[in-house]
Parts: sequence; structure tokens; C-alpha cells
Amino acid sequence: MDFFKIVEDRRSMRKYANTPIEDEKLHKILETANKAPSAGNLQGYEIYIVRKLEQRKALVKAAMDQEFLAEAPVVLIFCANPARSVEKYGERGTSLYAIQDATIACAYSQLAAKAQGLDSVWVGAFDENAVSESLHLPPELRPIILLPVGYAGKEPRPRPRRDLRDLIHEA
Repeated sequence: MDFFKIVEDRRSMRKYANTPIEDEKLHKILETANKAPSAGNLQGYEIYIVRKLEQRKALVKAAMDQEFLAEAPVVLIFCANPARSVEKYGERGTSLYAIQDATIACAYSQLAAKAQGLDSVWVGAFDENAVSESLHLPPELRPIILLPVGYAGKEPRPRPRRDLRDLIHEA
């Protein structure tokens, strides 16, 4: 599939079919995340795979009752791991670079999912402590993004975007 077509077709999906994701497809998503750029190539992030329904239901509660988190067969949790960045970059590694590393890995994952006929939605509205507690995450990790992934449960429609004249500025 053409890269620009993947980007054009990607939509935020909040309705998932009751169809499991093939292991090969999930593996390809994770391999793609691992190829994302990161500050100093330190990969200051960790990815948790959540498949169990009871854990996905706990994520629903932690994420302000966003029920689609339980519908998706897999939820990937992208966590900043500041310890991987702090030694080289100090406070900026902790407060920014590890977060950026997690976010770009997630963005690559979304595109890899779409390239394989899967859909996802970036979820940032959640209680970090509740997510950490429900998944028993190590205390040094900070959950940044919840990414439910699965086959679309409905046909997504395009949403309006800002006009480039409004978005782009010459410095």
C-alpha cells in the first residue's frame, strides 16, 4: 500500500469488530514501532500489550468510560521510560524526550496497523495512576498513550482538517 494512501485513509476508530488480530500483524506493528526514531537512539519507551478482557475493562474505567477500549481485541500501552533518556539528556530527557519517543513509536504503530487493514485510535484522556495500577506497571514508567487496535466495526468517514493556509507559517 502506498504510504500517502495509508495516511489519507487512517481514521480514528471507536468501534471494533469482534475479530482477533493475527499474531503476524501484531508483530509487524511492534517491529515498526521499534524502527521509529528516538532521541539519541535510546528508545526511551516501553510498550505493553493488553489482550485480556478484564484488563481492557479496567482501561475503560481509567479512560473515562471509553467503552471501545474493551471492544478492541488489543490495546497497546505506550509508556515513557525516562531512565533510558536521563543519563544522556538529563531533565530534558526525562520531561520531554522519553515522551516524544513513546509518541512517535505510537504514530508509527498506527500507520503500520492501517497498512495491514487494521484501525486504531490515539487515546490520551485517561488517569495515568489508574492505568499504571490496573496493569501493575513499574513505578518508573509513565503511560502516555493507549492505542486500541482491531478491525473496524463500522466504515470510518473523513473528518475536516485545517486548511494549510491556516496551519503553515513562514518564520
